[in-house]
Amino acid sequence: MNNPADNRKGRTIAEMNLVPLIDIALILVIIFMVLTPIIVQSQLTVKLPKADSGTPAQAQTTVNVQISRAGTLMVEGSPVRWESLERELTLRLPKSSQKNLLVQADRSVAVEKVVAVLDAAKRLGVGKLGIGVIANSAADASQ
Repeated sequence: MNNPADNRKGRTIAEMNLVPLIDIALILVIIFMVLTPIIVQSQLTVKLPKADSGTPAQAQTTVNVQISRAGTLMVEGSPVRWESLERELTLRLPKSSQKNLLVQADRSVAVEKVVAVLDAAKRLGVGKLGIGVIANSAADASQ
């Protein structure tokens, strides 16, 4: 009788185990998914304009929108395309009647971009709109 095990004895079985390779690839994907928002947030710098008066915003009920010098738009630290701004704000704003929005735009950003954010917020029924500024005394100390 011809036993299949006898045929294998003379041959070398060359198989590559891909499971460890897949595990390492998935771990790297998870690491990049976690680190990407942190890296993007740390690289966005917004130089706020100066103002003599202003009140601090309530952080727990306010949605922050940042516009960088290059025109990059961030909603709550996540990059957003200008075309999907209104949809993103709809997702981020609370469902309650108390909707607050704070726009932090770099001082060199065109006014049209700030107005576009404010228009989108008004269409969504935001009650309080704010523009982020630095107090003159704090701005003088930082320069």
